[in-house]
Amino acid sequence: MDHQQKPWLPDENGEIPLDGDALYSRTIEDILNQLETDSSKGLTADEAEQRLKKLGANALTEEKKESLLQKFLNQFKDFMVLILIAASLVSGLLGELADSIIIIAIVIINAGLGVYQEGKAEKAIESLQKMSAPHARIMRGGQQMLVEAADLIPGDIVLLEAGDIVPADIRLIDSSNLKAEEAALTGESVPVEKEAADRLAAPQGIGDRINMVFSSTAITYGRGKGVVVTTADHTEVGKIASRLKGITREMTPLQKNLNQLGKVLGVLVLIVSAIVFGVGLLQGGEILPLFMTAVSLAVAAIPEGLPAVVTIVLALGMNRMAKKNAIVKRLLAVETLGSVDTICSDKTGTLTQNEMTVTRLYADRQHYIASGIGYAPVGEIKKTELIDGSKEESEAVVASDNQVLQRLLEIGVLCNDAELVENDLWGILGDPTEGAMLSVAAKGGVSPSEARAQNVRQGELPFDSERKLMTVFHDSFDNSFLSLTKGAPDIVLDRCRDVMTSQGVVPLTAELKEEILNVNIRLARQALRILAFAYGEHNDSNYEDAEKDMVFVGLMGMIDPARPEVKEAIEVCHGAGISVVMITGDYKETAVAIADDLGLRQSEDRVVTGAELEQMSQEELVKIVSDTTVYARVSPEHKVRIVEALRAANHISSMTGDGVNDAPALKEADIGVAMGITGTEVAKGSADMILTDDNFATIVQAVEEGRIIYSNIRKFVNFLLSCNVGEILVIFITNLLLGPAFTPLRPIQLLWLNLVTDSFPALALGREKGEEDIMKHPPRAHDAKILDLKMLGSIINQSVAILIAVFAAFQIGRFVYPDVMVNAQEQITAYAGNFSFFPLAGYLPSMGARTYAFITLIMAELFRAYSSRSEDYSVFSLGLFSNSTLNKAFLLSFTLTLAVVYLPLVQPLFYTISLDLMDWLRILALSLFPLASGEIYKLLRRRSVQRRPAK
Repeated sequence: MDHQQKPWLPDENGEIPLDGDALYSRTIEDILNQLETDSSKGLTADEAEQRLKKLGANALTEEKKESLLQKFLNQFKDFMVLILIAASLVSGLLGELADSIIIIAIVIINAGLGVYQEGKAEKAIESLQKMSAPHARIMRGGQQMLVEAADLIPGDIVLLEAGDIVPADIRLIDSSNLKAEEAALTGESVPVEKEAADRLAAPQGIGDRINMVFSSTAITYGRGKGVVVTTADHTEVGKIASRLKGITREMTPLQKNLNQLGKVLGVLVLIVSAIVFGVGLLQGGEILPLFMTAVSLAVAAIPEGLPAVVTIVLALGMNRMAKKNAIVKRLLAVETLGSVDTICSDKTGTLTQNEMTVTRLYADRQHYIASGIGYAPVGEIKKTELIDGSKEESEAVVASDNQVLQRLLEIGVLCNDAELVENDLWGILGDPTEGAMLSVAAKGGVSPSEARAQNVRQGELPFDSERKLMTVFHDSFDNSFLSLTKGAPDIVLDRCRDVMTSQGVVPLTAELKEEILNVNIRLARQALRILAFAYGEHNDSNYEDAEKDMVFVGLMGMIDPARPEVKEAIEVCHGAGISVVMITGDYKETAVAIADDLGLRQSEDRVVTGAELEQMSQEELVKIVSDTTVYARVSPEHKVRIVEALRAANHISSMTGDGVNDAPALKEADIGVAMGITGTEVAKGSADMILTDDNFATIVQAVEEGRIIYSNIRKFVNFLLSCNVGEILVIFITNLLLGPAFTPLRPIQLLWLNLVTDSFPALALGREKGEEDIMKHPPRAHDAKILDLKMLGSIINQSVAILIAVFAAFQIGRFVYPDVMVNAQEQITAYAGNFSFFPLAGYLPSMGARTYAFITLIMAELFRAYSSRSEDYSVFSLGLFSNSTLNKAFLLSFTLTLAVVYLPLVQPLFYTISLDLMDWLRILALSLFPLASGEIYKLLRRRSVQRRPAK
């Protein structure tokens, strides 16, 4: 047979002839023959090597990664950066080489920072992937061996047991009590029973193919053996991953805002340059020099430091989030978190512990409540008078106090295949339900290890879906031959004749049976999973009819409890105007009970099931999506529809997920959040953020951090733009009033302000702690502009204050250091650089006057940075020096200012002279004016808002 005809090799269309969609309906003999493999020996080493060469590794094809050059070039797509590049080129062409080199250097540094930070996030994710690299136990050439899952090929015989991650799509050959956790693929939280012998009729959904196990799912119970039928991209996991490549990401709110701001600044720069050019012409200037003056002003008017500051602040936020268990993969996604108004969360493992816990027991007609969370055998069992556990006795109960309770716990331990394990944290090997029984037994004083050592199991009747029972046999249990049974309460009761009480075994009357069934119903309404326990006495070790005429002992109710910190986190969300939506594959009743317990749902909120979603059009879903807080029995495809509906309803949403099936929704959401512990690699690869602790509260902390970052971005954007607008006003108004010859600030001085003096305080504002009420405001609207009316008012106030202070300083400087009479080209060049259109005779402002204007502007900026720490609150209420980073930035910028003023080598470059004490006193007095103006403006606006009538 030519290798092109081999059924496990892709054909010319890339399809596998041995299609996984039909394998469940074929006999295992047929499949083994087609795969040319032996069910007991497996493939030979040579055959396996040849197939691996032809098929390639059993790994999903990764999306082509961007090269370092591509990542670097992507940093230049921002409109603001393009303006800076254009300005740098024009500046260079017009002879301002120093300006040109400085600007382009800043742009390159900014791009390098962006690439570096995003690279750090990728490395963190790669380390997570390496930690979870799977292996598989297989048969090769008749020998059992452990190999990396990446080396598996169709035809390999794989051995499976509890705790294994399924390494490929496998058709089962043998199975014994096999259960697989397929939540990563189907969303179903309860393990699915698998049966190798069944041959199923087509078609069957993935969740119903019980003779197959699928890549990335987990074996939770039993043992099995199977043959690999598909690997890599041809598995069910691979098919989902391939669909992700068609989903494109939209721009984040900050990207849109900064691009919009860049366009506004670009237009403003053109207008100002045109006006300055026109005014110069009217005053008799020459065209080319005036054009050079206007372009130089345009270069100086752009906040060159803004892109770098934004990048650094986002990077710092990314690092802070990583320390709080949230790895953010994309730099701009940090800020997007702050605009989220809807958090869609899985229930299992995110809102809940993902650890089944027995919380209620019923034995001898007495109710008990068990404390503690998860599998840790730490807690107490107490009596409770009420079925809801709201009234309990103060004293803890141990099993030896009540023989019926003790028997209940002992059956839970012995009719059980799980193991409690303690590493750093308590966990289990085996079924979560059985792990919960071991934990509660230990809380009641029954040691699982001792009970099992004293009572050796002699046989068992495994659980199956028809009987819904599990029974084990013990030859010497209290000197009796006993069978111990657990199962569904109604079925166990139907097979019981008697009931165990503290007074002995009594007949199970109709009244008693009805009472027990009512207890079962009432506990089930609390979203508890209920199991019943019974035993049978035998005269010898012949256990025929072991599951008939049994003695009923009691009930256990268990639940995957909510994480203790989640309730408070949801309260914070509601206070912040953020809706929390639970999306789960569990039943409606369970989902509603958990939602109510967490305070997630209001009485008027909708609860929608997957079946109801199927009946809705997308337009109908958009209409109800804002009022729905619980989605139950939903599939992964429904998650994508929910995300699309939220976007259509103008919401900014985050979506959590851990399974392969969640990946499309994670990529479609504004912020996709994957679980770092339980999450599949496909989910992590599709997400914007990975939670290393799988905790909902971490999402809320990340949202808060995102809000703080956006708030700080607004602060330093306001700070920087106020300075730029102030500079423009100073030059423009001075030119109008005094003429072009009396421009108080040189382009190199403006660049120094924009790139050095302002950048350090701006960075410090990016480190400002969040204001106390930051999570008490609603999220900003999806179309909110960073340059809104509130910021515009502040910019106008501050820029006018800067104009007044600097113009006054310039005039005082002209009085202290009179204007200079020039009559030679050399003097003109010395005082005015390239401004050669001035007449050969006349007056120019002295360097002293320019130094007054320059230093007053610098000091006003440094003082004003303190007022910029909050848009609403006075700096004195925040604590004047409480931002230690800003204090250091002030000292650093002030030190650099002293260097500019007093170093002889630097003075000619910046057109400065040395100042005496009186000069400084005048300058400092004027420099405080913008700070005072800003504080008064905030006070008046606060009072105006307080007087405004409520809507």
